Amino acid sequence: MLPWTALVLALSLALARSGAERGLPAPAPQGDLLFLLDSSASVSHYEFSRVREFLGQLAAPLPLGPGALRASLVHVSSQPHTEFPFNQHSSGADVQDAIRAATQLMGDTNTGLALAYAKEQLFAEAAGARPGVPKVLVWVTDGGSSDPVGPPMQELKDLGVTVFIISTGRGNLLELSAAASAPAEKHLHFVDVDDLHIIAQELRGSILDAVQPQQLRASEVTSSGFRLAWPALLTADSGYYVLELAPSAEPGTVRRQQLLGNATGWTWVDLHPDTDYDVALVPESNVQPVRPQHLRVRTLPEEAGPERIVISHVRPRSLRVSWDPVLGPDAALGYHVQFGPLRGGAAQRVDVPAGHNSTTLQGLAPGTAYLVTVTAAFRSGRERALSAKACTPDSERSRAPRPPPPPGAGGRGP
Repeated sequence: MLPWTALVLALSLALARSGAERGLPAPAPQGDLLFLLDSSASVSHYEFSRVREFLGQLAAPLPLGPGALRASLVHVSSQPHTEFPFNQHSSGADVQDAIRAATQLMGDTNTGLALAYAKEQLFAEAAGARPGVPKVLVWVTDGGSSDPVGPPMQELKDLGVTVFIISTGRGNLLELSAAASAPAEKHLHFVDVDDLHIIAQELRGSILDAVQPQQLRASEVTSSGFRLAWPALLTADSGYYVLELAPSAEPGTVRRQQLLGNATGWTWVDLHPDTDYDVALVPESNVQPVRPQHLRVRTLPEEAGPERIVISHVRPRSLRVSWDPVLGPDAALGYHVQFGPLRGGAAQRVDVPAGHNSTTLQGLAPGTAYLVTVTAAFRSGRERALSAKACTPDSERSRAPRPPPPPGAGGRGP
């Protein structure tokens, strides 16, 4: 009986597999993919050509076309420039050819301006963008920018854009980690310009994961909330959604939110830090049944910034700064320690990795009052700072005790 049972089971599995193969094909992933290419004068012509070749190789195998992925390319320069909009090319080969034909613009590296422009392009139907589909930004940079990047990048992420960053090796780790989508280990790559091909397959797979159809996903996870996004499963006329949220350890404590059928996202706030939450998206359709989707999301540990600063080992040209509490790599990306003279002068900065809570500031001026600011940078992109005043003494020579006068020098003898 056992061999016969095994034969029947194997035959059943084969028939099920065959039936699945004869069924309808899986829906193609849909999304708008924007490449942000540093085209400024800070990039050499050789580096630009290598990055351009990499983006072409990255795009060629992607399922690009109507009803699937669409791609656009924007240059970073003095002013942002669109090389081609989302609705211009309908295949991976066409996109690859268009990327290879792009020419370097030179000019300044106004990345923040380009990010604000990219935000408009990703959500503008005039640029070929589509409402209700996942948005992905792939930014290739040499690490420098002439204007602030953080605020416009955070606006993009707050709107649900998944941000991948590829740095060719000269970028600031803490700043780029905060700019990329969380977790930074998956969305940030430091690669030499000649080794970009090494990450092509992994990055392509991550892009496809970000635009996977029929998938409820979470982004911008913080200690007190996260953003949910899902594809358009209903329309405003065909039904509505019920969104449920409960701590995994307390399934009876449920928060519910009813949303219109054309909704594709929602942000939960006022949550507890370092807590697992179970999410259920229940589509209520008046046309046909639509399967609920479930997801478990863990909020980040509480973003507690520096609460106490201690200045010690003060010398005329150096001092040591320490702070509490100590944040580990799971809680923070690291610290920025910024210091400068209170009466004006150039400020300097030292980066300290997570898990450490002290550093020595060198190259100070004797007899000078300094403002020292310790800033904790978190994976959510937010920061917490605390400042303290520190004064260096005069030079060692002025502080050294005077030697006693030789016997009989000055004064009255015995």
